[in-house]
Amino acid sequence: MDITDTPQQQEPPASINTTREATVNFSGETKEFFGIWIVNLLLTIVTLGIYSAWAKVRTQQYFYGNTSIEGHAFSYLAQPLQILKGRILAVILFATYSLTLQFAPLVGIGIFIIMLFLIPWILNQSLRFNLRMSSYRNVRFSFKGNYGDAFVYWILLPIASIFTMYLMMPWAMKKGDEYVYNNINYGDKALETKIDTGQYYETVLWIFLVSIGLMFGVVAIALILGGFSSLMNFQAADSSGLGVGIGISIVTGVFYVFSISVLSAIYRARIRNHILNNSEFDGLATFKSKVEVTPFAILMFTNIVALIFTAGLAYPWMKVRTARFLAQATTVVINNDSDDVLDAMSESQSAFGEEAAEVFDVDIALT
Repeated sequence: MDITDTPQQQEPPASINTTREATVNFSGETKEFFGIWIVNLLLTIVTLGIYSAWAKVRTQQYFYGNTSIEGHAFSYLAQPLQILKGRILAVILFATYSLTLQFAPLVGIGIFIIMLFLIPWILNQSLRFNLRMSSYRNVRFSFKGNYGDAFVYWILLPIASIFTMYLMMPWAMKKGDEYVYNNINYGDKALETKIDTGQYYETVLWIFLVSIGLMFGVVAIALILGGFSSLMNFQAADSSGLGVGIGISIVTGVFYVFSISVLSAIYRARIRNHILNNSEFDGLATFKSKVEVTPFAILMFTNIVALIFTAGLAYPWMKVRTARFLAQATTVVINNDSDDVLDAMSESQSAFGEEAAEVFDVDIALT
């Protein structure tokens, strides 16, 4: 061999891709859901609210069944009677509190204190029920939170924040979200969420700054419309003043709805992105959320305007387009080995059958 020859360089092995990305897909259509929604509404009215439990199941089954990842749709497994029992209990609690407060205020205050201690249990129960009734690829979700933690994060911390002039509130909100997400399980896989307190304070700061800007906008609009109204009243008959007043009210109302939409979009988009981008089912999947504030604010604003101008008939359109928007902004990064894990988890749950019902296996939430 010639000494000038050099050994042939070996190509480095190609990197093995251990994950794949899948966008969450929502395939629901407004026309389909409108048919379900209008029947649900009419039957709920005719039955004085009793059918609302069946309405919730039909609605949830429609949205779960039309939400899929890699062709596998989610399932909602609750039975209407379970929800109806919970709603009856919730109505009894609310009616008892309202009547007592009206006819025996001092006793009502005592019941209010009792209700503060009941709220953590109610919220835990609602989360536990709704997650346990949700499944993907035959594997159920679950919620492992306990009453003590719920009481601290949902009652004590918000109350304590009052004494700090609400400076503690972003941290309290973060702890509440952390409690919820870190107690979610998918089969035997726990969701691990690592979220940052600074993100909550930054988001609240953005909301505060934007609120100031919107306030200046309100003042500017009021001054412009006030000057215009004075000019119209000066140049025209008094009867025109009514029309100008109505116009001012409409513009003010539209700007108020716009402001609420913007502020809500800032919080929901930023916090949703932060939570999902920092959550993982160990060995199964991580998540990416890319909800942009401006499109989300426009979506929320047009939803509210449509609801107002259609007297609520745009509700199915609003629900479907919101579900599609959020699904398109969500990506799941799936571990390539997760299929075998999911199959094993599915077989394990199928062999066991449905989980044993708890004493209160009901949905306490009113919605």
